[in-house]
Amino acid sequence: MGSLGKGRSETVSYEYGSKSTDNMFRAFNALGQIAFAYAGHAVVLEIQATIPSTHEKPSKVPMWKGAICAYFINAICYFPVAFIGYWAFGRDVPDNVLQGLQKPSWLIAAANLMVVVHVIGSYQVYAMPVFDLIENNLVKTCHFRNGFPLRLIVRTSYVAFTLFIGVTFPFFGDLIGFFGGFGFAPISYILPSIIWLVIKKPKRFSLNWFMNWICIFVGAVIMLASTIGGLRNIVADSSTYKFYS
Repeated sequence: MGSLGKGRSETVSYEYGSKSTDNMFRAFNALGQIAFAYAGHAVVLEIQATIPSTHEKPSKVPMWKGAICAYFINAICYFPVAFIGYWAFGRDVPDNVLQGLQKPSWLIAAANLMVVVHVIGSYQVYAMPVFDLIENNLVKTCHFRNGFPLRLIVRTSYVAFTLFIGVTFPFFGDLIGFFGGFGFAPISYILPSIIWLVIKKPKRFSLNWFMNWICIFVGAVIMLASTIGGLRNIVADSSTYKFYS
């Protein structure tokens, strides 16, 4: 809505940049950002484990419906922002579209508030496995007593550390592409397909077999390309970064 209200900039350009190599690495980084945005597979199994499941009513039925609904909502939220943002800003669209808007101020404030609400909820879901891993290691190796004081200290310290990293290093888009390829592409595209092939053992050269191997190949390409692209962009853009900007 904000990009649509702002309209197209007078200097908007949809042409490729003059450096073809830079465009290639930016495209690689974009693949990682897409993988990061649609990387809900990391918590799917934990969510499904909380759903009651019986032979008559397996948990995969409501889980499949929920996954379709979730990705549909993601699509109707992300795609209009991407298309209209590119229409308004062209190739100079910022990593955070809100930074390119100046008005209306109430819309920008409301959007930032929704981001805060979203992060407060989603952060807990994604960080729970990390919390559990750190706390279990401290209990087993350092013999800390498991309880509320330990959870309070560990979780507060972890959130404060990630907040410090997020505020200190302003290369948001490059980092998302890097971690999207390095961390989320394997667990979203490669590992699930490998596990399916090992457990289900579909007939070789069948449609199911081909689809899983295509997912593995695509995931490997995204992982390598976006990791290289993100790392290269971080190095290339480091000269223009301003800490705590």
